[in-house]
Amino acid sequence: MKTVLTALLFIVTFNLYSQNREHAFEVNKRLGRGINYGNMFEAPSETGWGNPWKPQYAKMIADLGFKHVRIPIRWEPANRSSATAPYTISATFLNRIKQVVDSALNNNLHAIINMHHHDALFANPDAQKERFLAHWRQISSFFKDYPDSLLFEILNEPHGNITPEKWNVFLAGALTEIRKDNPDRIVAIGTPDWGGLGGLPYLLLPDDENIILTIHYYNPFQFTHQGAEWVGNGTEANAWLGTKWNDTETEREIVQNEFSPLLKLGKTKNVPVHIGEFGAYSKADETSRKKWTTYMSRYFDSLGWSWAYWEFSAGFGIYNPSNGTWNKYLVDALLHNELPEPARYVGTPVYTSNFRTSNDGWNLYWQSTAASQLSRTDNSLKVSITKGGSEGWHVQLVKNNIQLKAGKKYRFSFKAKTDTERSLSAYIGKSSDPWTAYSGYNSATVTDTFKVYTFVFDQATNDNVARMVFDLGKSTEGFTVTEVKLEEVVLQWPTTAETIEDLKTTVFPNPATHFFTIHNLDGFKSYTLVNTQGMTVKSGILNNFSNFISFEEFTPGMYFVHLKGENSVHSAKILKR
Repeated sequence: MKTVLTALLFIVTFNLYSQNREHAFEVNKRLGRGINYGNMFEAPSETGWGNPWKPQYAKMIADLGFKHVRIPIRWEPANRSSATAPYTISATFLNRIKQVVDSALNNNLHAIINMHHHDALFANPDAQKERFLAHWRQISSFFKDYPDSLLFEILNEPHGNITPEKWNVFLAGALTEIRKDNPDRIVAIGTPDWGGLGGLPYLLLPDDENIILTIHYYNPFQFTHQGAEWVGNGTEANAWLGTKWNDTETEREIVQNEFSPLLKLGKTKNVPVHIGEFGAYSKADETSRKKWTTYMSRYFDSLGWSWAYWEFSAGFGIYNPSNGTWNKYLVDALLHNELPEPARYVGTPVYTSNFRTSNDGWNLYWQSTAASQLSRTDNSLKVSITKGGSEGWHVQLVKNNIQLKAGKKYRFSFKAKTDTERSLSAYIGKSSDPWTAYSGYNSATVTDTFKVYTFVFDQATNDNVARMVFDLGKSTEGFTVTEVKLEEVVLQWPTTAETIEDLKTTVFPNPATHFFTIHNLDGFKSYTLVNTQGMTVKSGILNNFSNFISFEEFTPGMYFVHLKGENSVHSAKILKR
């Protein structure tokens, strides 16, 4: 009995201790803001992608104010490791990686090394498993005496034939090998299905004290990857050229909604979070890249997450090695810019669901490997799934005959819940071959509480018979949806109080130089313009709709517009340039 009690006490103590992760949180805080050595060592050779590593890079990065570098590494090539047992990694290559790691540590940077682009492993994981584990045994042994400023990341973006179930087995095996020589080293663990937020529900975190969770984020994908030559057939992303990020309230809310499951998991599992990759490709316009990068960086900072921008000196990069110049606007966005006030979208309804008396034209489709049922209750549609199939599109909830206009921007939103947390894909696209998703495929992690999910997209072509789609396959978890809306939206630049109070009235442009407009849609009777000292500098009577207010006579700075109605006064900030 004493032995049993001792064992039970050990298990309880171990479980409590294993959830503490004090050291992991401390190291993650030290990681802070970082950057990726992208297109260097994960290329088939160091010069294979035209972006070789240079010894001076670590000091340059540290001098800017970054705290760590992530070093993606492809270990598979024949000149780097053997393809047959015992799968020996070349001593020359190990020492080359040592040089890169030492360069970082010698410049007071932390370093993360990983496995990256292991194509043979993704294609045939079972056949490559021993090689995968053997590589981690060797890497772990080689770096076992390094300080905790060196971290390991088990595998970049597991995908292909590494299913979510298989990934949970493989990561546990690799962690076991690492712990033989590195019992306390911090190890970063990513999610299945390409390392993004969509893989969170399938990840089984090991009961290990010294781990952090790492996630990659490139949404909206049609913005961050516009013009990317490696996407799809090589030209698919060209159709996305010109996609902008306007830093609106809606766009920020989409980001926050997408990250809410990660925020929840980090708290409930008491695990630190590292954003291992995020970035916008250089073919996006400079203003949008600056806005997107500023928001992402400050948002991650506000949550206490460490992050590594993708990347230093290639297509997403902050540095141009050809001429030795910085993309200063990106450096500022990552390290210096404060978070500005957001812009906002104002919408005109195109479609609003009504499930009180019918399915409102929505239909449920499933493939032969799946089985599901559609029902209606409490102004909602409910999908019950008994067999989910092997792909998301194997179960689809669809609304056809949606009219879209070229050159317009749309906001699609829906309110949904599930019995148990699950991920799904929602999009608007072509209703016939090639089934193009005009909006991109928008992943959402839906929980057991009703919540609104939103995304925004630009429409390039006219389509009078487009379709709204929810891809619900690959899971047997049900899905309940209501308040489905599609709106055509227009952009209005920053105002303040009215967005909180849900007013229709807007004050624009903001900032303004010569004049500004009060677009009065709430019946306000008069306005006063007040400076930061509280003095009224201008006032007047308002008519309904547009009121043009001269701004030329005032010095640059911040002002407040007070709008007075019969029973209320509302205010908005406006900046004079």
